[in-house]
Amino acid sequence: MIEIQDLHVNYGRVRALSSVSLSVRPKTIFAVLGANGAGKTTLLRSILGLASSKGSIRLDGADITQKPVAERVRQGIALVPEGRKLFADFTVGENLRIGAFNRKDAAGVKNDIDEICATFPILGKRYHQQSRTLSGGEGQMLAIGRALLSRPKLLLLDEPSVGLMPIFVSEIFKLIASIVRTKDLTVLVVEQNTKKALGIADDAAVLELGRIAFFGSADRIASDPRVKEAYLGG
Repeated sequence: MIEIQDLHVNYGRVRALSSVSLSVRPKTIFAVLGANGAGKTTLLRSILGLASSKGSIRLDGADITQKPVAERVRQGIALVPEGRKLFADFTVGENLRIGAFNRKDAAGVKNDIDEICATFPILGKRYHQQSRTLSGGEGQMLAIGRALLSRPKLLLLDEPSVGLMPIFVSEIFKLIASIVRTKDLTVLVVEQNTKKALGIADDAAVLELGRIAFFGSADRIASDPRVKEAYLGG
């Protein structure tokens, strides 16, 4: 699905990513873990083309390294950014429709909105309300729904649990796992809540100071004593 080889990203003199290589299998959840400043968000930005990078990024075998952001979106990549980045004065429905801005199939968009509102019933109930009235968990559902309106192949999730109450954290991760199963999506999730992320992931990598420190199946990463000590509380 997505193959990254020898990725380097600099912000001025600061090296954000160094020699990062990883492969995400189709229709799986891949978790990228690590502390603040490890390079997790930079990795997502690079995949979408929002950060200038050196190396190789391939989507379904096609080299997208030099493609602009709009083309990567058209080829099936969608990002749910950290903090959700909703249009606060727009209604829930308006925010959802923004996710379909590249689509021309009005009937298909309506059907997908109906399906998303069935998946996230609160969005249907709040459809005509401004998104500023939503709770953190409801806003995260809206952000995910908006991304799904583009009918992506690869969904990038940046810290989906940030700012959420614990009850919503568990719900959001269950929904992510359910979406992958029902929509045949591939998900790359960046997350500091290591236990929750590894609980739904098939594979995972741990970034430390811009480099991959650990890589493998989620079960193997979760059982590694070094990961357990550093990220899972021993």
